[in-house]
Amino acid sequence: MRWRIVDSEDDATAAAIAALGAELRLPAVMCALLARRGHATPEEARRYLRPKFDQLLPPSRLPALDDAVARIARAIAGGEKILIHGDYDVDGICSTTILVRLLRRIGARVTPFIPRRIEDGYDLSMAGVRAAVDAGAALVITVDCGTNAVSPARALRDAGIDLIIVDHHLPAAETPACVALVNPKRADADYPDPDLAAAGLTFKLALAIAASQDVAEDEVLRMLDLVALATVADIAPLRGENRVLARLGLKVMAQTENVGLRALLRAAGLEGRALTAGRLGFVLAPRLNAAGRIGEAMRGVELLTTDDPHRAMTIARECEELNRKRQDLDQRTLERARALAGRLDLDRTRGIVLAEAGWHPGVIGIVASRIVEEFHRPAVLIALGDDDGKGSGRSIPAFDLHAGLIECGDLLVRFGGHRAAAGVTISPERVEAFAERFNAVASARLAADDLVPELRVDLEIPLAAATDELEALLRHLEPFGPGNPSPVFVARQVHLSGAPRTVGKGGSHLKLRLSDGAAELEAIGWGMGEQASRLGAGPVDVAFRLERDEYMGESRLQAKLADLRT
Repeated sequence: MRWRIVDSEDDATAAAIAALGAELRLPAVMCALLARRGHATPEEARRYLRPKFDQLLPPSRLPALDDAVARIARAIAGGEKILIHGDYDVDGICSTTILVRLLRRIGARVTPFIPRRIEDGYDLSMAGVRAAVDAGAALVITVDCGTNAVSPARALRDAGIDLIIVDHHLPAAETPACVALVNPKRADADYPDPDLAAAGLTFKLALAIAASQDVAEDEVLRMLDLVALATVADIAPLRGENRVLARLGLKVMAQTENVGLRALLRAAGLEGRALTAGRLGFVLAPRLNAAGRIGEAMRGVELLTTDDPHRAMTIARECEELNRKRQDLDQRTLERARALAGRLDLDRTRGIVLAEAGWHPGVIGIVASRIVEEFHRPAVLIALGDDDGKGSGRSIPAFDLHAGLIECGDLLVRFGGHRAAAGVTISPERVEAFAERFNAVASARLAADDLVPELRVDLEIPLAAATDELEALLRHLEPFGPGNPSPVFVARQVHLSGAPRTVGKGGSHLKLRLSDGAAELEAIGWGMGEQASRLGAGPVDVAFRLERDEYMGESRLQAKLADLRT
């Protein structure tokens, strides 16, 4: 792994750090982190450290939002049936829930619809058109999908049904005919912060609807917990508006009034525990996602819209069981995908395509992420069925996956997504040609250095600076995630106090006690157990994140190792 250490400060950065210290009365390490992350003035640092609701842009800045609100108001006034069409992931489920809860509160005639992953496929499709016709809907609002659904949009129009699209996926050259396409990634949009998840866009639409109907803003604000969950689950960059929404939403979630969300927190073992972006992304979201991956995503909407505690707990337990099944499917699919990837000539392969009959379409995205982590190359996994194959791709920072798929578009039935993740549909007979083309595109765009995993290091500090006080201050930088990663520190020439130990099943994890003569710090290296045998008496350089280890009622400071070098 290559360490990329942020450049040491020049005179301007040193002056900014000094000014931050004098104005904010923060330690030099915190001021250096703020300055190097682009928050170099006291005002910028305050806005970052204290996200507030008034930092959000007004909803009216979103393209076509006013047209959407006007059409929805007409539907409410006329008693028209409204179908909310979501996607089957957490972002789609939460976005659907936000609109359904608000519109029902207003008294609108509204019904939710989420397509079934295997039977109906991704996006607004003819399944959604049939659902709208069967429901007697006069208006369809898609959330987290629809931007490129040209043919289904035409079918809705032919059926006399209006369409509003609220989405954050990249538009193709041709966009659907509709009343309003609320998408900040439109070519003609001038929205300053286009990285909102669909739930963030839906939240802004909900604020505008509430204002138009004289509904108290608090009715929408109390759903910020759903916005935070969706934003984190969709791996949206946690900067700008997303960071504000996630930070405020985590506070709402700690005291959530949503009966279904409370049940999900309880079932996941998070009730009463401090909620972080990590716990949302790795504990809570997979349980809700499991409903859409291997069950019925509509159960997720039912969970988040019910006010019946018994029903909520029943569905939450279903999600828990589905998640266990999903984990088993993940592991079996990963083992097979590793075996297939191991047959590739990696000297000649910079874009990985793996396909197999029998893979479950609901888990291949998760497995693709693991293949990318292990081989550090963009990867597309395809579940081959009787008809078309369903694929899911993930990428590395240096490769724009959506742009790469555009160059393979003539070999695909359809595709959609963004820079880091995408979905594809492909005819089985074209998989081999697609694999060759995708690899050629990746090979043309990626240099050898791009295939080396890189660890961004924020600061070099002495071990003695890794204190309880610093760890407490770092919490003000949360929530951590893409766009706002947890700070990584490097301490050089530290020694081991005692022999390294391995813990966990098969000794898979590494436990160390670090010392530089002035201070000592416990360290844990998850999945680094094999390194114990090569650590001798000499000093090591360690890259780590500073965290608290909470176990059996005890809390202590520890370094979570990112890498180490002898």
